[in-house]
Amino acid sequence: MCSSRFSLDGKVALVTGSARGLGRGLALGLAEAGADVVLLDRILVDESAEAIESLGRRCCTLQTDLVQLDTDAAREIIRNSVAAMGRLDILVNNAGVIHRAPAGELVEAMWTESILVNLTAPFLLSREACRGFAERGDGGKVINVASMLSFQGGQSVAAYAASKSGLVGLTRALATEYACHAINVNAIAPGYIETELTSALRNDRERSRGIRARIPAGRWGRVEDVQGAAVFLASAASDYIHGAIIPIDGGWLVA
Repeated sequence: MCSSRFSLDGKVALVTGSARGLGRGLALGLAEAGADVVLLDRILVDESAEAIESLGRRCCTLQTDLVQLDTDAAREIIRNSVAAMGRLDILVNNAGVIHRAPAGELVEAMWTESILVNLTAPFLLSREACRGFAERGDGGKVINVASMLSFQGGQSVAAYAASKSGLVGLTRALATEYACHAINVNAIAPGYIETELTSALRNDRERSRGIRARIPAGRWGRVEDVQGAAVFLASAASDYIHGAIIPIDGGWLVA
């Protein structure tokens, strides 16, 4: 059991992009800490739902393509989450897309999709969730999933780097605006984590070897390496933390 400051008992979290990979891991980590979970993805989330329910937590699922998200759709997602679970306390903006191509070959549709999913959707969902938190009057938590490329340019990932850099700015802006309502807006910035999103890099032996050599911890991160920070930022233990960006990178940024 978690200590009371870290426990999420009685809380409800909405996690986007939670069908697999990091999103699934974050949803499971929050459930293990006591939260009930709303799973949102553009594909079916049955396996994630089964895993959460096996922990004895309540779960509901929403299927939405965030490329098409607008204000009305974001408001409906938040309303449906509250209607299904009785309340909403935590929003985790995890869903993301990445297109790997030199800038000269990056077509406009790739750029647009990256901005819509990685930056616009977190803004719209955060705005609606924070409105609800403020109206209820007892605070709430927003956790954005940034990236090492929020701080660096990367290679052939212009749209992803731009969107994730913007997400850090959005996190800080919303944190200053909503802190007076006891709403914490923070972000985690995973480094090179073993997920489907990084499979192309891991399958490139030369790039993978170079990345691993650059990480002081000497290995790629695993999904479970990211769960603890998310639980911390979702819990009462982080009530006085606003606008923080927590790198989870095996020491990459300080090397």
